[in-house]
Amino acid sequence: QVQLVESGGGLVQAGGSLRLSCAASGRTFSDYGLGWFRQAPGKEREFVVAVSRSGGRTYYADSVKGRFTISRDNTRNTVNLQMNNLRPEDTAVYYCAACPVCLLPSARSQYMFWGQGTQVTVSS
Repeated sequence: QVQLVESGGGLVQAGGSLRLSCAASGRTFSDYGLGWFRQAPGKEREFVVAVSRSGGRTYYADSVKGRFTISRDNTRNTVNLQMNNLRPEDTAVYYCAACPVCLLPSARSQYMFWGQGTQVTVSS
């Protein structure tokens, strides 16, 4: 079992920045790949970004490349998502997730554990 708790969401104007954090507890943090997904009202939950167990590999959705950066600290059991140049279409609930075997990091089905989510709202 892995417990995930997100923080750092909020309201920001377009062009602004937010930093999300996800704190993990439970089993060995470095055993899991980690990802961020988001879900806007009336839409499916979609992949945003993922990072490998060691942090050496990252994967980004095209819509956030060049604007978002994921990082993880296996000594502190945390994963962060730095979001810059935010757009109104980035408005969603953002979820942190952990996958024990991430053959396809962008696939929601790969993730076994999920946090409760944190709201990000970008005003125009």
